[in-house]
Amino acid sequence: MPLSFAKPGASSLPLYLTTPEDLEARLASLEPAQVVWARAQGFSASAGAVCLLPGADGIAGALAGLGSAKERARQRFSLGAVRPKLPKGTYRLETELTGDTLDEQLLGWLFSGYVFDVYAQKNAPEADLIAPEGVDAARLEAIALGEALTRDLINTPANDMGPAELEFAARALAEEHGAEIAVTTGTALLDDNLPMIHAVGRASPREPRLIDMRWGQSGPTLTLVGKGVCFDTGGLNLKPGSSMGLMKKDMGGAATVLGLAKMIMALDLPLQLRVLIPAVENAVDGSAFRPQDILTSRKGLTVEINNTDAEGRLVLADALALADETPPDLVISMATLTGAARVALGPDVPPFFATDTRDAAILSRASAKVADPVWQLPYWEPYETMIEPGIADLDNAPSGGMAGAITAALFLRRFVTETPRYMHFDIYGWCPSPLPARPKGGVGQGARAILAALPELLDL
Repeated sequence: MPLSFAKPGASSLPLYLTTPEDLEARLASLEPAQVVWARAQGFSASAGAVCLLPGADGIAGALAGLGSAKERARQRFSLGAVRPKLPKGTYRLETELTGDTLDEQLLGWLFSGYVFDVYAQKNAPEADLIAPEGVDAARLEAIALGEALTRDLINTPANDMGPAELEFAARALAEEHGAEIAVTTGTALLDDNLPMIHAVGRASPREPRLIDMRWGQSGPTLTLVGKGVCFDTGGLNLKPGSSMGLMKKDMGGAATVLGLAKMIMALDLPLQLRVLIPAVENAVDGSAFRPQDILTSRKGLTVEINNTDAEGRLVLADALALADETPPDLVISMATLTGAARVALGPDVPPFFATDTRDAAILSRASAKVADPVWQLPYWEPYETMIEPGIADLDNAPSGGMAGAITAALFLRRFVTETPRYMHFDIYGWCPSPLPARPKGGVGQGARAILAALPELLDL
């Protein structure tokens, strides 16, 4: 999988990045015959357009379009659309781009090298690129590899990605980076006071578990919590077939925090990292938890079950309560949690919630900086009564159908009482149609924004 740059000093062809606004200036720098050729090809520098340039010995380079200002505002990673169109060879960028804008395009190049070919043969792009001077190539490669891990985990179907396989992936990551890992499985969850994780997963023959990975010996403390529902039937509130079709991605929160953890560890950030993943399959049999059951959580809060399809917040609640018992500097949870978030913001923009206004501002700036969009929604206090059913402390699925993303976030916040700084991301984890550098399928969301924000969030 070509997720790295070519070695510096390799023989290479120029790849001229250009926009419609600067096309004439770019053409003026070429050989006259190349200009005639480019005009004859109708090259207009639209996003992802490519024009191979002739030379005495064949191809002498290529023009690559980044698109108009409107196209660039609407589309990220234009260079990712260019790479598959280039013939085999090694290229070097000729561009005026610098800083974050250049990094975005280079990540687009790396991301476009991703293919998921476990079950069918697929061809990866054969074009290589030398990273421009001054670019932190190692950092970009680490980000690309973390993203690839996230995509692989989400794309793997549930028959090959159950709780045990998710544990295996976490163990492989821990071994790669020298992290410690402990796993609590099956009825041991009850012994260790993780009752809601057990309740959600007990109907499946694939035992539920809590994965607990730790890395780093010094520095500020960060705990990542990822929803690991490896398949969600909806439980006894069974989903219709149309809603069940993408439920292999319901462990997208776990996949994303593992991808982010891979980035953090590969870059050797000076912090202490903990990753908690409740890994379950929400299945149906005689032992499945039921509507109107009341579960007692690790925190001691009781939860009335009004819909067994609102299971993600239950497993997250126990994991968050565990994290909160030894409060880190920052807790971040990531989950494919609510359809309401998709209705509000669509598949591309995950909402996030933050208990600290400064953290929210830092994250929003980082999101824009690295082209990893997120959008803040509020922990809206007046909606707290919506998650209080009266018969128990909390309701896992408030009636009415309104503000679903917010009420889910408020529910989770009830389990983080000792850690002042808590952020929650309600991600989709899926690209519904092909985009530059993002094929249809699993995709990371929010991880790059968090990574970019960590130095300021944790004073690294």
